[in-house]
Amino acid sequence: MASSVQQKRIRKSPSDRRAEIVEAAAAIALTEGLECITLRRIAEQLGVRPGLIGHYFPAVEELVAEAFGTAAGGELDSLLPAEPAAQRPTDRLTRFFAHATGPAYDDVSRLWINARHLSRYRPVLRDRVDRQEALWRGRLEELIRAGARSGEFRTDDPYLATIRILVVIDGLGAHANSSAAERPEAVTSMAVRTAERELGLADGALGS
Repeated sequence: MASSVQQKRIRKSPSDRRAEIVEAAAAIALTEGLECITLRRIAEQLGVRPGLIGHYFPAVEELVAEAFGTAAGGELDSLLPAEPAAQRPTDRLTRFFAHATGPAYDDVSRLWINARHLSRYRPVLRDRVDRQEALWRGRLEELIRAGARSGEFRTDDPYLATIRILVVIDGLGAHANSSAAERPEAVTSMAVRTAERELGLADGALGS
């Protein structure tokens, strides 16, 4: 007698399904832009019905904000981990600049440009952008304070130094849509040089 094995469909838990939806939306946000996130688009990406996405996110604005927060938060955790390995503050900051500037960081830079523009008229997204900016400031300021405590950095105002460094990084990120060939080294290294001046370090202490 012929036998057949019927494949069982695995039902995901609500938390796993929600995380899957947000991750899919975050990937689209990074590669295509926040405007491309729709309930139908995410449903097609995951091979489910749009109604399922709507069950977890009745308003697409909530999904857009979650997608931005997940993508931006993941990059922050990669660049400035909340619980860093046993490294000197100088080494951590050097690693940060090696990954947070230049073409390799362009997708995230475009995401921030995109989010800040849309947040002008999307309150839910604006709140998430504000929260992510606060997290970035907090992580970098704590790293600078750690360096000041260890004697590696010299600054009278770690918070002000943090703001100045981030302003330069944001300014460089605004050129993410231009050709990498149009970015001379004197420009791309501005964030590193600014950090060295703000923290009393010798030229080249944080890399090129």
